[in-house]
Amino acid sequence: MVIDIIVHLFHIIIVGALFLYVGMHRDMLDPTWFKVLFYLGLFIVVYHLFKVYGYWVASRGFWVNIIHILFVGPLLVYIGYYGKDTSRKYFELILMLGFASIGYHLYYLIV
Repeated sequence: MVIDIIVHLFHIIIVGALFLYVGMHRDMLDPTWFKVLFYLGLFIVVYHLFKVYGYWVASRGFWVNIIHILFVGPLLVYIGYYGKDTSRKYFELILMLGFASIGYHLYYLIV
């Protein structure tokens, strides 16, 4: 479906690149980036809460939304809130999420 292709490309090009950039340039980030990450994390949690409301537990979409609600969104909020004082391990987590996002969505874009 066309929407699936758009979602995969969005996560490969935008999300993956953003996460890799933040993870690799943590010491050089402008304070504005941290505000963006904070509000992006809040948006992700709220958006996926609304999406999960319509899914059954057995569907794949449910678990994808739960991962975004419990892990991705809170990680972005945490990094955004603490800014440059954030521990290195959280930047490494976002770096791993960037690689995971690119790999996962590239795989499903090709398959």
